[in-house]
Amino acid sequence: MKRTTFSVLFYIKRAKLLKTGEAPIYCRVTVDGVRSEFAIKRSVSPDNWNAQKGKAIGGAKSKELNHFLEHIRIKLYEHQKDIEDKGQSITSETLVLAYQGKLDEEKYLLEVYREHNENLEKLIGKGVAKLTHTRHETSLNHLKTFLNLKYKKKDISLREINNKFVSDYEVYLKGDKNCNNNTTVKYIKNFKKIVNIGVNNGWIKTNPFIGIRFKIEQTDKVFLNLEELKRIENKTFSIERIEQVKDIFLFCCYTGLAFVDVKNLTDEDIVIGINGAKWIKKHRQKTNQSFTLPLVEKAIAIIEKYSDHPCRKSNGMVLPVLSNQKMNAYLKEVADLCGINKNLTWHSARHTFATTVTLANGIPIEIVSKMLGHSNVLMTMHYARVTEELMAKEMAKLG
Repeated sequence: MKRTTFSVLFYIKRAKLLKTGEAPIYCRVTVDGVRSEFAIKRSVSPDNWNAQKGKAIGGAKSKELNHFLEHIRIKLYEHQKDIEDKGQSITSETLVLAYQGKLDEEKYLLEVYREHNENLEKLIGKGVAKLTHTRHETSLNHLKTFLNLKYKKKDISLREINNKFVSDYEVYLKGDKNCNNNTTVKYIKNFKKIVNIGVNNGWIKTNPFIGIRFKIEQTDKVFLNLEELKRIENKTFSIERIEQVKDIFLFCCYTGLAFVDVKNLTDEDIVIGINGAKWIKKHRQKTNQSFTLPLVEKAIAIIEKYSDHPCRKSNGMVLPVLSNQKMNAYLKEVADLCGINKNLTWHSARHTFATTVTLANGIPIEIVSKMLGHSNVLMTMHYARVTEELMAKEMAKLG
């Protein structure tokens, strides 16, 4: 914890004499050059005040007054130590609030964020997706590490958060954590939500985000074209784990399922649809949005391939999905062995479904949106890409 410079000074306001002719006494607290002051509700004759020493002079009444002043000084130093021991930030304002018994009204960033996340956790499955809570927990950890690294503090008062704090956090995310622009913006938006809570409750006087704008950059989403998709389909691997990852990735390409949704896919999610064939009927874990989609033959074949797998018998899971970290690592091996020079992730399968499997085959984007479990078509537009093949096909209709 960085040591702060701290001083206490008592002085009188000669320009504001009381009717008795005495001057009111004020206490000035200075921390790192920043002052806060308050009236101690005592007064003294200007002739009985030593401005240089900041104390009264004279008889017994002055001694009693000086004893009271010393009591205030000791209390302020005790509050300084107490706040410091708690790992909280010390400012002149927080010390004055502590002395006045109002420090409980002071709110701290991580304290408010933890309370926010606890409330989110209670609402999981009741309008809040588990992934939303997880994302905010990650954001909280980033702020915790940032405070320790940059400010050497365990927490910080919401009153202290200013424009520079926001800028420093952006630099930390991009520099120390090596986050790209869009990831950085998402974390800062999470942080901004907590700041807004502080502003709305009056815990922050001036919104530190005033004048600051963050913009999501449009990026080219990675997806497989038809030739690349067939290259993976036609490849057989002798290593079991690689073959499984290939199959599960292809299953996501055929269904548009996100990684977490295919991992949690159970036999109960496979139903008989309106056409008498097998469908998936499920809620997306990320958004809790319901979706239904008919299974194509290639997807059904993969399900049947693993019908006797231990995962099916032990926990009812349809496919043997490993951890996200392992699956992504093995997926890169699949790409390398198939000669695909693209940075494939599990999200690439979802983009492949939207672009190559559905849109390129003439399925309307409104239907694609429903199958992806999106709440509106605008979200789907981020997934679907108009390929050169599709443009050529549509232009050929013009003759």
